Amino acid sequence: MHVIVLGAGIIGVSTAWHLLNHGHEVTLVDRQDGAGLETSYANAGQISVSYCEPWANKGAPMKALKWMFSSTSPLLLRPRLDPDQWRWCLAFLRECNDKAFARNVAQLSALGTYSHRALKTIVAQTGIAYHRLEKGIAHFYCDQAAFDAAAADARSMEAYGIERRVVSGDELVNIEPALASFGSRITGATYTDTDETGDAHEFTHNLAWHCQQRGANLVFGHEIEGLEVTDDAARSVHLRERATRRASQLHGDAVVVACGSYTPGLLKPLGIHVPIYPGKGYSVTLPLLRQSKAPFVSMIDDERKIAFTRLGDTLRVAGTIELGGFDLSLHTSLARARCEMLLKRTEEVFPGVADTRTPEEGGTPSYWCGLRPATPTNVPIIGRVLGIDGLWINAGHGTLGWTHGAGSGKALAELISGIMPEMPGFRFFGH
Repeated sequence: MHVIVLGAGIIGVSTAWHLLNHGHEVTLVDRQDGAGLETSYANAGQISVSYCEPWANKGAPMKALKWMFSSTSPLLLRPRLDPDQWRWCLAFLRECNDKAFARNVAQLSALGTYSHRALKTIVAQTGIAYHRLEKGIAHFYCDQAAFDAAAADARSMEAYGIERRVVSGDELVNIEPALASFGSRITGATYTDTDETGDAHEFTHNLAWHCQQRGANLVFGHEIEGLEVTDDAARSVHLRERATRRASQLHGDAVVVACGSYTPGLLKPLGIHVPIYPGKGYSVTLPLLRQSKAPFVSMIDDERKIAFTRLGDTLRVAGTIELGGFDLSLHTSLARARCEMLLKRTEEVFPGVADTRTPEEGGTPSYWCGLRPATPTNVPIIGRVLGIDGLWINAGHGTLGWTHGAGSGKALAELISGIMPEMPGFRFFGH
């Protein structure tokens, strides 16, 4: 079967790879000139199977209201005259209860475990290098009440097969000596040595190359203008080459929409509405000045809700969610404030380790933002569109696209091939 995969981020490329494993012919399409150049480009770099809780919980609404008045808050809602935004927010509020949280975290943990196995298999098969570190992830707290709650959460997560080690501030510094100068401010932490890190862009780019070597047709630099449905079947895609503006059409036996936050816009003309809304996230990549003092364990700073991850000779600092549409600007006062917060916090936690000077000060920080495609539940939409033969979706992974990418691609490829993935409790779209 010839399958057209739309979107060459980690989700789309992983889907293409696993479709090839099942003997399908694959055409992979993206508007960029290469793979992994949008939301997969400069994320936090964490494969955080053990930190998979959905955003929606019973305490989220009050926190969101409090954070609305700070330009550097972890979650910022920028209200717009956008019905899709308000529908998403209302659906999110309906998930802010214990029953929904338990249902959603069970699915996310199941997908995470499945995906981590799939990632390890790909790495074993291909030998892809992507600054991989298998040193674990630590989530540290500077507030006693927050740490006490985290310790209780760690106990409750055992029901989902997730084990987090609860450690004191001193124990965390023993695990990661790079925190020594900041250690006195840390009340405690949770630590998982089974999680890992790596550069999602490098992985995605290299996996796309391996797909091409196995016969996949890579159609890059082409905008996706729409899907064509004939006789209740999706068999073709309308494209336009960005450089020449020349229109073209692709024909296949099935179409996979893996376009992240842009997935709803492609499906809406077909009368299909999926609850995915963009959450703008920021990162900065900094050259390391003192590599011997840089962390190997990836960190989540609970106070600021940001992550620190070593990628080769750089430090990636990423975080914050901004619900404000499809704005990708890095030059507004709000964007500058959020980026500068990342720099300031880096210097507080790891003083002198990375070059945190702003460009005005002679530094070379590499700022980036991307649109995380979030569902109200944080559970991605993986499966078939009922009523339209051959149309499939793999999108809505929020902040866990890198964590869940390999498994999401494998699961959808299995579904397309008539196989039910071995992921007990996960609800596949259209099944």
